[in-house]
Amino acid sequence: MKVVAINGSPHPDGNTARALRTGLSVLEREGIETSFIQLGGHTYAGCRACGACGINKDMRCSIDDGMNEVIAQMAAADGILIGSPTYFSNVTTEVKALIDRCGFVSGANGDFLRRKVGAAVVAVRRSGANFTYAAIQFFFGINEMIVPGSSYWNMTLARQPGDYEKDPEGMETMTTLGENVAWTLQRLYGEPR
Repeated sequence: MKVVAINGSPHPDGNTARALRTGLSVLEREGIETSFIQLGGHTYAGCRACGACGINKDMRCSIDDGMNEVIAQMAAADGILIGSPTYFSNVTTEVKALIDRCGFVSGANGDFLRRKVGAAVVAVRRSGANFTYAAIQFFFGINEMIVPGSSYWNMTLARQPGDYEKDPEGMETMTTLGENVAWTLQRLYGEPR
């Protein structure tokens, strides 16, 4: 089993990344292979609705800007964590590009996201996290993914570097999320080897 975590924040060691890594550490303790992708901070184009992914059916987007490597890792994974800070009550532009492009490529290529396990991770200063959380959850839902929850919505109140570690409830939420993702994967695929 393999889980890929995708950090949509431009900060590779910021609060969103730290929250994702909390979940990954739980998965690793359960013997599940993990990887971390730094999506934020790179320049990715939005979907152009060209339809090439449906014509070519090669599991690739026609835009060659590095997103295809991320999509390939998502296709190969059993579980996917997508993290985003809250930017004006929504996901970052990099996460939105991923959602649109990967969603179209998956749909055009046998719905390869179907029945994978997915979980959203959100960092927020004060409010707006529910919209960010919902954007990622909607992506999982429309792609027929299995979405475990946590003890609260998967968010942390964290703005400045290091604020994540000052949010014990957020840290506990991410730990519980990791446990629930591991439990779900183990029920679907059996205990890791």
